[in-house]
Amino acid sequence: MSDTTESLRRKISSAGDLQSVVRTMKALAASSIGQYEASVLALGDYYRTVALGLGASLRASEPATSFMGRSPPASRDATNAIVFGSDQGLVGQFNDVVADFAIKSLAALSGDIQVWAVGERVHGRLTDAGLPLLGLFNVPNSVQAITPLVGQIQIESEVRRAASGALGLWVFHNRPLSGALYEPVGQRLLPLDRQWSQGLVDVRWPTANLAEVMGGGGATLRVLVREYLFISLFRACAESLASENASRLAAMERADKNINDLLEALHVTSHQLRQSGIDEELFDVISGFEALIGSH
Repeated sequence: MSDTTESLRRKISSAGDLQSVVRTMKALAASSIGQYEASVLALGDYYRTVALGLGASLRASEPATSFMGRSPPASRDATNAIVFGSDQGLVGQFNDVVADFAIKSLAALSGDIQVWAVGERVHGRLTDAGLPLLGLFNVPNSVQAITPLVGQIQIESEVRRAASGALGLWVFHNRPLSGALYEPVGQRLLPLDRQWSQGLVDVRWPTANLAEVMGGGGATLRVLVREYLFISLFRACAESLASENASRLAAMERADKNINDLLEALHVTSHQLRQSGIDEELFDVISGFEALIGSH
């Protein structure tokens, strides 16, 4: 069925409206990327402060057994994992990439595996793969919403850890690269090993006066380890959100280009249709004029 001038006009109008929506989403995604990347950079100084405190505490006391690799006799060889994905679509292969990476990495571990998913889309992907899921967290929609999410994850992971005796804790997420690229990464957060603690002990104190740990080294160490876990989870979430918006930005740029191509084709078709109508009208005028001349 051939297009009419009116139908082409409607298609051009609809495509223009859709392009406006796409460009708005592009602007929001670009703005969000900057916010999340800035939040990751802002963690640098805080992490250094926590690392210095951990180094001082580790030098002053024996590492707490609940955070290091020594398991109580009754505990099982179990691992909990957190996989960051997205709640919304229009992100290309974002969720498939991180889910496939997490599935492959967890398959190499021994013992019971239990997973939390952050985001409905990645939750569905992990469910389809048959992974045992502990629960689902909603993806935060701003930098300010990351802190409550991380606090909730920490509380639930500690409760689960105390109930099951699982010492292992992994986190998987997409990390942004240059442009709209990203890569899936995984990090073992618990148990903390000797290499990790020795690396902190070897961190040079910034002044000539070494710090003293007040009020009991074990309690201070536990607080600092929780802060280390908080920073690690916050960074993972912020990097995942930056990658998600980078992927959405790339998808919207492709959509914008496709709409531009469609609008060009529609305008060409509309011009051809209008020219064809003009030609037909001119032909009718000439035919009528010739018929009028012939009648005389």
